[in-house]
Amino acid sequence: MHKSILIYVIALMLWPIASAADNSSNAELYQDACAGCHGEDGTGRALADSALEVLPPDFTDCEFASREPDADWFAIIHDGGPVRGFDRMMPAFGDAISKEEAYQILAHIRTMCSDDRWPRGEFNLPRPLFTEKAFPEDETVFTASYDTGDSSTFELEILYEKRLGPVGMFEVSVPLLTTDTLSGSESGIGDVAVGYKHTVYHNLDSGNILSIGAEVILPTGAEDKSLGKGTTVLEPFIVYGKILPANMFFQAHAFAEFPTQSGFDDEFGMRMALGKTWTSGGEFGRAWSPMLEVLAIRDLASGAKTKVDLVPQFQVSLNTRQHVLFNIGAKVPVTETSGRDVQIVAYVLWDWFDGGFFDGW
Repeated sequence: MHKSILIYVIALMLWPIASAADNSSNAELYQDACAGCHGEDGTGRALADSALEVLPPDFTDCEFASREPDADWFAIIHDGGPVRGFDRMMPAFGDAISKEEAYQILAHIRTMCSDDRWPRGEFNLPRPLFTEKAFPEDETVFTASYDTGDSSTFELEILYEKRLGPVGMFEVSVPLLTTDTLSGSESGIGDVAVGYKHTVYHNLDSGNILSIGAEVILPTGAEDKSLGKGTTVLEPFIVYGKILPANMFFQAHAFAEFPTQSGFDDEFGMRMALGKTWTSGGEFGRAWSPMLEVLAIRDLASGAKTKVDLVPQFQVSLNTRQHVLFNIGAKVPVTETSGRDVQIVAYVLWDWFDGGFFDGW
């Protein structure tokens, strides 16, 4: 009993020394393998001081360094810059650096961003078709949806998202609609939405990220042409992401809609998505992420029915850099199916912080 306590006390006394030794080992690996180009402090050597043709990234810049998951950086260490559509000046270390050593180097690089408010790129989970993500992004998403019923409504939504500092994000969405009415086909702009999202918690060790936000949906679409709702709507929301074992993930999105004019019902909705990511062609190939979403919404009125939909879908990376993504699925009504038809939905997502749309193919 006393011997166990003594061993525990000694372990506690030696832990800071062991931790410092690990950090020192990580730094030494970085200095040996990376400092020649990336600089001892991670800011990158100037082109004038080296034979490089491309300026190395600044690992101390949190806006850059926090965005990518370790897995992508490991791919570049192992197979070189071209594996993710970057310059060949970043060499492939291959088996010259073991996987364990590569992650030790990455552990040291992660210490160079000293502002821990920035959520790590591991939280940039695959985007479902309807469920909002908790991670703040810089991206543009083009989403097309088509009702398979008699109305034959087609919508193209253009969504622009701009990150504001470590935890904020501004977004604006513009829907373009074509729908059949009693007087014929009508086309035009729908109700434009402007929103803000703010990450309030993230912890990579537990794999949890939580954000809150709100949208204002403006009555820019013509109500008499079935292109808009006819009133301003306030929509607060809360979104959550969870990294699960075996490359699985879970995301949830709760929201409420409050029209500002009388004669419209308040609504509450819940969206959830569960998925898993595979890679083709080995560890560093194209990413495939099948997902299943469950959508539920109901009016906040006595006797209202809950509408539930299932949305099977899959997302795939289109290019080598994996910053242009495609997702397609079907929104299938499960309850209250009268007058609600199957809807085909697809998007193309461009994460423009990682480069131009035609970069990295």
